[in-house]
Amino acid sequence: MAGTVDAESATLSDKSSAVSRSGARDGGPTSLSVGPLAAWRELLIFRGARRPRQELWVSVVGFALVLGAWIVATESGFVHPQILPSPRAVVEAWWRMFLDNDYLADIGVSVARVWIAFLTSAIIAIPMGVLMSGYRGVNALFEPLIDFIRYLPVPALVPLTLIWLGIGEGSKIMLLWIGTFFQLVLLVADDARRVPKEFIETGRTLGASDAALMKDILLRAMLPNMVDSLRITLGWCWTYLIVAEIVASTSGIGFQIWTARRFGKTPEVFAGILMIGIIGLVSDQAIRFLHRRWFRYLH
Repeated sequence: MAGTVDAESATLSDKSSAVSRSGARDGGPTSLSVGPLAAWRELLIFRGARRPRQELWVSVVGFALVLGAWIVATESGFVHPQILPSPRAVVEAWWRMFLDNDYLADIGVSVARVWIAFLTSAIIAIPMGVLMSGYRGVNALFEPLIDFIRYLPVPALVPLTLIWLGIGEGSKIMLLWIGTFFQLVLLVADDARRVPKEFIETGRTLGASDAALMKDILLRAMLPNMVDSLRITLGWCWTYLIVAEIVASTSGIGFQIWTARRFGKTPEVFAGILMIGIIGLVSDQAIRFLHRRWFRYLH
């Protein structure tokens, strides 16, 4: 009898372990046993399990509520169209801009400017941030200067960039770079400092050189956080686009927005603003998707 009880207990234990492992693979220990109502309640639990389907619906509802409020405020006449155009007027203006103003080319120009400035910032900021986190002398040399520059308002630097670089592409990309680089380098340095010291000490025990420590241990350990930092600073880069493209520019989304403002075309201004928001949202979600694919163990 005792042998039978032990065998049954072992069988139940094995089944429980299998269910736990399966649940862990599916995104949480309760993913196999949670019903639809409990899945919605999970959204209100502090650091609850991921529920992608429910989260997507909540996001859709959030956008729908804002759109609904916008429609009610404009179609009812509560807000003057010159102040807040209706969604229908914005969509019509958007369509006209694509048909009459070669808007697709302006979008391409703006995307190219942002990505050139962003990639240039990342190429410089990543190794510099790693060095600042690893060598106190490098950090003491650069951090106070970077802290000072990052508080300077980018619009105030427009006259200097025009004097130094003229009215060509260089000044526009430089403004975007200034708004991105000095923030990113400090974020990268902080990401590197968050790597546990035990990782570095283990590498030194095994005889790793400084270069090997930074390349094979530090970069690999900080990579998930660094990708998030890159995603955030890409958003900041887009916020400076208008500043970069309103000065001596003949192309780009910012140029179209500023031209529409000059002639009081509020729907066209909103169309340009929403275009930047859509591009930014798509970029942000794409990087989030890659983050989930590359670092599955964190999600």
